[in-house]
Amino acid sequence: MSQTEIATFGAGCFWCIESAFNQLQGVKKALSGYMGGQTLNPDYRQVCTGTSGHAEVVQLEFDPALVSFEQLLQVLWFLHDPTQLNRQGNDIGTQYRSAVFYHSEHQKQLTVASIQTAQALFDSPIVTEVSPASTFYPAEDYHQGYYLQNTSQPYCQYLITPKLAKFRQTFVNLLKA
Repeated sequence: MSQTEIATFGAGCFWCIESAFNQLQGVKKALSGYMGGQTLNPDYRQVCTGTSGHAEVVQLEFDPALVSFEQLLQVLWFLHDPTQLNRQGNDIGTQYRSAVFYHSEHQKQLTVASIQTAQALFDSPIVTEVSPASTFYPAEDYHQGYYLQNTSQPYCQYLITPKLAKFRQTFVNLLKA
């Protein structure tokens, strides 16, 4: 019986990355939520103000025997632009920052090494925050599985659908059967 681990990533709007990570073999679940701020029990409205200190994140429960933390980091670098400070495209604010909230010293070391390797893929410096994990606050129910429930919504059609198509082509060997 294999044991699962937890990983928590910020990469802009959580709708896209939650949908992508939930398609990977070894990912038991990916939940949208908030982490990294000072507001207790934040809600979406509070996080959107940018004053809560929290980032939109996705927390993964994964089986490292099926998908490694390093592979999850490779997917993370693919799914967003880690060189954009406090934004992803038109989503602007500290709540959209690129972040890895590590759950162990080993995850921290792997993240730092992965950033050094991934830097060669980008023209600008990677600005991803690397911080210890703090309290994870699950986002409201309507955010969980948002893309799958709202594929015809313009934001999803324009931004998420094409990104997920490229993701599935690039990481076909990591997808669930």
